[in-house]
Amino acid sequence: MIKVGDRLPATTLMEYVEQAGEGCSIGPNKVETEAALVGKTIALFAVPGAFTPTCSVSHLPGYLERSADFKAAGVDEIWCVSVNDAFVMGAWAREQGTAGKIRLLADGDAALARATGLTLDLSGRGLGLRSNRYSMLLQDGVVKVLNVEGPGKFEVSDAGTLLAQIKG
Repeated sequence: MIKVGDRLPATTLMEYVEQAGEGCSIGPNKVETEAALVGKTIALFAVPGAFTPTCSVSHLPGYLERSADFKAAGVDEIWCVSVNDAFVMGAWAREQGTAGKIRLLADGDAALARATGLTLDLSGRGLGLRSNRYSMLLQDGVVKVLNVEGPGKFEVSDAGTLLAQIKG
């Protein structure tokens, strides 16, 4: 499993983009983690799935409510990663109103979850391999803080815990 001091593995995530922009088409776009992390401080949190009760009611809204506090603490971007496709993540972003505050990134094939060792096997519930719930602070791609939830828990990966750790 990934730990503090490790570099986040290079993987490709997908992001649904609502509006065409310079060099960017509407729809799913690749986000190469290695390139996207260079020179940035990222608060990354992962959830087992978009639209799930805890994730939709507590986890994502907590980061959304505190997004300005993260920026004030020196965080360049907040990323939410889930083992869903980019269209689902785009729909969840619209529903939650995350535009300009949190990037919702799809780990559709669980490549990042597997590469970090932060997987959650929900095959018995018909959901397949998912991401464990966790949060981390990355500086230039290196893990500085890591909070991994125990099974069925929501105690340490919330926005308040990570923000307090960033502020020291």
